[in-house]
Amino acid sequence: MISLLTQLFMTFGLLSLLAVGGGTAVLPEMQIILKEQFQVDHMKFVEVYSIGQLAPGPNMMMVIIFGFQLAGLAGALTVLLSFFLPSSILCLTVGRIWVRIGESPWRRAVQNALEPISIGLMCSGVYSVAKAAINGPISIALALTVLAALLFSRANPVFLILGSGFVGGALMYFTSFT
Repeated sequence: MISLLTQLFMTFGLLSLLAVGGGTAVLPEMQIILKEQFQVDHMKFVEVYSIGQLAPGPNMMMVIIFGFQLAGLAGALTVLLSFFLPSSILCLTVGRIWVRIGESPWRRAVQNALEPISIGLMCSGVYSVAKAAINGPISIALALTVLAALLFSRANPVFLILGSGFVGGALMYFTSFT
């Protein structure tokens, strides 16, 4: 058990430090690591990620579920601390330095460099989850419908998520499609 907890601590601690732009940035890497090191398949990853999106609070609290599933309460606590503590300490430290630097040209250059990196990492996270979750005609139709609604209307994303979940669940219940 100690070996598994150490492995969880090191894995999620590293992911914490790599989460430039938010937790979504490390989703592809998290998905690969969980599959290779802990045998968590892609559909289980998508299910836990979906719960994280629906639950109140930060969506990356979903990592605690992985810790709990892999090593019980000790695993959940280990993952909680290792995923949130290193990045919090890093943000606090860098934030204090950032304020001291003021409006220097160097600071602006670093910000300009990090913006596209963060956006790219978040897009790769979305792609990674979509690739695992979109697996049949119903999910393809729902994904395209929600995308169109997001792009061409001012619909609240919460209602789109809840509505597509309800429609998808009903269609899967009443049809043989997946």
